[in-house]
Amino acid sequence: MRASFQGFTLIEAMITMAIIGILASIAYPTYIEHIKKAKRAEAQAALVSLASAMELWKLNSNGVYTDGVNDPTAADILSDQVPVSGGTKIYSLEIATVTASAYTLKATSVDGDRCDALTYTSAGEKGGGEPDCW
Repeated sequence: MRASFQGFTLIEAMITMAIIGILASIAYPTYIEHIKKAKRAEAQAALVSLASAMELWKLNSNGVYTDGVNDPTAADILSDQVPVSGGTKIYSLEIATVTASAYTLKATSVDGDRCDALTYTSAGEKGGGEPDCW
């Protein structure tokens, strides 16, 4: 009678590990880019929310964004970080420039994303980073 062995050989286990390694080397960078895109989308939403809050500020400030004396800050109006509700900071929010009739908002990444400085103006112009950042 012939004895049958059960289990894996060392070669089979090594081939399996090589396949897992190849799949992981392809999937991990894609996963990291997806996470950065999600964080970027959250920063974009926060910039638009801050723009809405700026419009409300203007409405309550006699039709001007600033009077030259009391310049608003992002923390005064909404929040100075993303996520705006608190938690681990992934982007810093700021009002980069403000005049009586216009403003530029800026979100700066704390972890060095390729789209690390997103901007949004009172005219609705989006900018910062590479062309596909918005």
